[in-house]
Amino acid sequence: MAAGDIETFHRNGIWFNRIEGESQTLGSSFEDEAEAVKVGRSAAVARQVAHTVRTEEGPSPEAHIYDLHPRELIG
Repeated sequence: MAAGDIETFHRNGIWFNRIEGESQTLGSSFEDEAEAVKVGRSAAVARQVAHTVRTEEGPSPEAHIYDLHPRELIG
C-alpha cells in the first residue's frame, strides 16, 4: 500500500478504516465488515486511491479486488 491509500482492518471484533501512513482511524468504527468495507471503498473512490481489506490474521482473500485503483474498476 502507498501512503494515502485506504485500509479497512479488523481489531478486537471491531472494523475500522484508516489512511495509510496515518495512525488515526477514518470516521467511526463498525461492527459489520460489509459496512466498513463499503465506507472504506467510498473513501478510496473519493480520494482516487487504492483500498485494501485486512483482518487480524492478515490480508483478506478478497483483498486483491480492492487493491485495484478505483479508476481501473470503472468501465
